[in-house]
Amino acid sequence: TKTQQQNSPTKKLMMSLDLCVYVIKKERRQFKKDAKLARKLHGRRAKQLTKKRYKQKIELKKQINAHQEKEDKHKNEQATPEGAVPAYLLDREGVSRSKVKFVCCFFFFYKKKRDQVLSNTIKQKRKEKAGKWDVPISKMRAVPEAEIFKVLRSGKRQKKTWKRMITKMCFVPPHFTRKPPKVYFFCCCCCWLPPFLFERFIRPAALRAKRAHVTHPELKTTFCLDIIGVKKNPHSPLFTSLGVITKGSIIEVNVSELGLVTPGGKVVWGKYAQVTNNPELDGCINAVLLV
Repeated sequence: TKTQQQNSPTKKLMMSLDLCVYVIKKERRQFKKDAKLARKLHGRRAKQLTKKRYKQKIELKKQINAHQEKEDKHKNEQATPEGAVPAYLLDREGVSRSKVKFVCCFFFFYKKKRDQVLSNTIKQKRKEKAGKWDVPISKMRAVPEAEIFKVLRSGKRQKKTWKRMITKMCFVPPHFTRKPPKVYFFCCCCCWLPPFLFERFIRPAALRAKRAHVTHPELKTTFCLDIIGVKKNPHSPLFTSLGVITKGSIIEVNVSELGLVTPGGKVVWGKYAQVTNNPELDGCINAVLLV
């Protein structure tokens, strides 16, 4: 009836109820249309469009910078307390926080993408954490795979080249069991199948290390400690998984003999140390403890 049509929400608002969705979709499609137009245009019209887009980008960058300034938590020197400060307030600073006002449009909510702003305490903790694990040797020479892996030929005619022998010092855990040799087996369907379990990387017994000479930087003393494992080889994740130890590698050593204790009263079992020498040339591993 006429009264129902007059009372309908579309008649009252003089627009369809899904207009906001339509506007959002239209704006999303506009980027593709602009890109298509930019590819098609040539000559004077292309220059005009480029100039127009350049101005739009400048305005957009200004708006983003303005929002970031509003969101940013910066130090307020006036709010910084003077004189003696309690211990629990030492990490804090006078911070001026300002909230961002979002313009709420009738058709849709426009929200800018912005970077998540971390508080000063979190930033301070990150700085402390980065300084805590600061390594003595930050830069080292890149070692190629050809230098670490030596190709071993096998087979009756010495044509098989799938074996590799490691030429650097490495750590092999005590519970390690090598894979079975390469053996072909006979399948039920009367055919020979290739092997699926064999040891490709050979770690010579002469180049296996169990202990390292670790120097404590604060005590200025060197200890001969057992190696627990290779935490990180900076050259490749493959070298880390194989336990290859080169200059700059991070190893985990057993420091239970040193009697180090945590603030909670627990004995420290393992700590990280960085290798400072070339073990394959010296025949031993020298490292500095990361305190």
